[in-house]
Amino acid sequence: MPPSDRRHDLTQGAIGPTLFAFALPILGGNVLQSLNGSVNAVWIGRFLGESALTAVANANSILFFLLGAVFGIGMAATILVAQAMGRHDLAEARRAIGTSATFFTALSVLVAAAGLPLSRQVLQWMGTPPDALPYADAYLRTIFLAVPFLYLFAFLSATLRGAGDARTPFLFLLLVVALDVLLVPLLVFGVGPLPTLGMTGAAVATLLANASSLAALLLWLRHRRHPLWISRTERALFRPDWTIVRTLVLKGLPMGAQMVLISLAMIAMMAMVNRHGTETTAAYGAVMQLWTYVQMPAMAIGAACSSMAAQNVGADLWPRVDATARAGVGFNFLMTGALIVPLILFDRWTLAVFLPEGSPSLEVARHINHIGVGSFLFFGVTFVLFGVVRATGAVIPPLLMLGLALWGVRVPFADALQPALGADAIWWSFPASALAAMLMAMAYYRWGGWRRAKMLPREEDLAVPAEIPAQPPSPVAEPCPRRASPPTA
Repeated sequence: MPPSDRRHDLTQGAIGPTLFAFALPILGGNVLQSLNGSVNAVWIGRFLGESALTAVANANSILFFLLGAVFGIGMAATILVAQAMGRHDLAEARRAIGTSATFFTALSVLVAAAGLPLSRQVLQWMGTPPDALPYADAYLRTIFLAVPFLYLFAFLSATLRGAGDARTPFLFLLLVVALDVLLVPLLVFGVGPLPTLGMTGAAVATLLANASSLAALLLWLRHRRHPLWISRTERALFRPDWTIVRTLVLKGLPMGAQMVLISLAMIAMMAMVNRHGTETTAAYGAVMQLWTYVQMPAMAIGAACSSMAAQNVGADLWPRVDATARAGVGFNFLMTGALIVPLILFDRWTLAVFLPEGSPSLEVARHINHIGVGSFLFFGVTFVLFGVVRATGAVIPPLLMLGLALWGVRVPFADALQPALGADAIWWSFPASALAAMLMAMAYYRWGGWRRAKMLPREEDLAVPAEIPAQPPSPVAEPCPRRASPPTA
């Protein structure tokens, strides 16, 4: 294997350092995207007014839903590529990429074509305030034009991470953020020869930033003659393989449905919080801003574990899969814990950033934070274990467990105990549901049948011969035998 490929081979090397180095660019990308949104919100909110900021909030809700809807399909494509790369089957990886690229392109064009004429109706259905509706409609129409670039950039980034390269997607995401931060004020206010576009300028900046970075990424892949680049003479690989398409849909939709469940649960919680008045709602909003950053290490580690585990599943290195899960859980406690401790000790100052000077909501926000922030330790364990089990193609059990934790524990807990505990019932529902999800994830990881799951039907051909009995994974992660058979329980 060439040195450049070996650097992205997650089936070799010490597991802890490899996983940590792979997760860092993913974490950096998550932070960049959040900071980008915060910077844009400052420009729009401070200089265009509350109606403009309300318009962006409503339009972005739709954008997040659109991106979340394809999250699962992107994860399915990532796992297919990662498993193939773990087997060192470059032809299979390129075949998965070709079909997935065609699927994502068609889906993105369909979403853009459907969204443009329906933009205003969707915003009205959401109850967008009348004074913000014209701004939101202008912004969202341009965002729909940007959807093909957003989808394809996200797809290529996920594919490269599946192949073991998290650094390249981070660098090109950095380009997206830099261009967006630069272009937003220029296009919103019409600096120099540029037209004054107002709200639409922020969306045009998003379109131009993503289109430019996507083009640069494609040119880089072609220039480097990347092993996964599909040249003009290999266009047949873009012809859909319907087995792969079926896998993308059947495995991707349950993973995408998890995002929908989370979004709906958050809406339900927000509705409960609103009943307790503006002071409590403002406090909750400030805490949620803080928690957005607290959850990032767990999400980055979970995504890294999924790609790393998928490569090792493809290579039949099951001891490394188990060791990846253990390392991921350990890093989650270290990194998330390192954030939680100062955010409890200094939350008077960190929460004050999101609230007006002298706001009575500050003490309420501190109270919420003290109760709920520790739940992200449990959340991180769940995210890591779900990432590992999904790497084999086991996607339905995580969906069911998440649904039970959110809609069988969190929402009923908060609703039923409010008469006795007041608003505290809402805050305590977060650690209660996170603990329930973690215990279910640990039980399924230990006793579930996720190791027998398959992504593609044709992987049956790769099963261990009948005369060789399958053995459970060794508790020792290193050294690992090559081609170790998957356990049967």
